[in-house]
Amino acid sequence: MADDEGVTKFDLAFMPSAPLPETLLRGLNAWRQILWRSGLIGQDPARYGGVGFGNVSRRLASGTPRRGLHFAITGTRTGALAQLSANHYATVIACDPARNRVEAEGPIAPSSESLTHGMVYRIDPSIGFIFHVHSPDIWQARAALKLPTTAADVAYGTPAMAAEMRRLKRAGALMRQRIVVMAGHEDGVIAFGRTADQAGGVLMRELARALSV
Repeated sequence: MADDEGVTKFDLAFMPSAPLPETLLRGLNAWRQILWRSGLIGQDPARYGGVGFGNVSRRLASGTPRRGLHFAITGTRTGALAQLSANHYATVIACDPARNRVEAEGPIAPSSESLTHGMVYRIDPSIGFIFHVHSPDIWQARAALKLPTTAADVAYGTPAMAAEMRRLKRAGALMRQRIVVMAGHEDGVIAFGRTADQAGGVLMRELARALSV
């Protein structure tokens, strides 16, 4: 069984605030709906003990008074919802893997995967979108597809994942393939790209490859 997705494993400082403009989330939300309809994001009593799974995010431009990395991410426990609005997204304004701490604001608390998303964004400034899904097909075919894979003893949403992401980047394949399989997180897959279409395209490509193995 997957470890408990939806359970926050980091120290969260959350400030309720107004939602982001819908225009900032339109493309991200479209892909989130595609992934939900494909069963890559959702909540199913027959999977993972009925706990919701999967989330998406996008980097937000830095600027005064905001400096440094910040990003919009789906709120906690939204997996069961077929469609989201701006009220279902949080903004992560600070992310510190070393201290296992996330600061966020918005109308909803951020996903339990926020720390992992922050780690991936720090790999390269060109990464604009991250999709975390649960795909049994890709996960089970990871060796045959030669996909970058985290160590099985590294749990999602933990500081140890940051070191794993850096290791995979040094190995070279991560930025080329733009996907990582989390061996310690049942069916967990992260794809990323400069745009939402690039991140989504990576997932669809690897899903097609997995189904042909």
